[in-house]
Amino acid sequence: MKDNELTSKVLGLAFEVHTALGPGLLENAYKECLFYKINESGLYVKKEKPMPLVFENVKLECGYRIDLLVENRLVLELKSEEVLNDVHLAQTLTYLKLGNYRLGLLINFNVARLKEGIKRVINDHSVSSV
Repeated sequence: MKDNELTSKVLGLAFEVHTALGPGLLENAYKECLFYKINESGLYVKKEKPMPLVFENVKLECGYRIDLLVENRLVLELKSEEVLNDVHLAQTLTYLKLGNYRLGLLINFNVARLKEGIKRVINDHSVSSV
């Protein structure tokens, strides 16, 4: 499955979750429901994937965790905020860089229309395998 197909499928599931729950819940509620929907769809998904920081060739566990990682390549950073800001975008990009992933979605469920709460994030410095 290509990146665009995977992204479309996951976004479709996110829309289903948002339609069912609406805005106003805690981030964890959306994470659990989206994890369930992705898993039920047959895609491989990992929840709360630890992301160590490598500093001077030493792997340090600093408590960083990806909310959801789909098919070992699509990072999902979920929020339930009044508004997304640059820090949220930077957090998503950091996870992409730490894990050497290329594609991420920053999704804010605390909006009336989910379309307005989605940002696609690309790490242009990832190393692709051939």
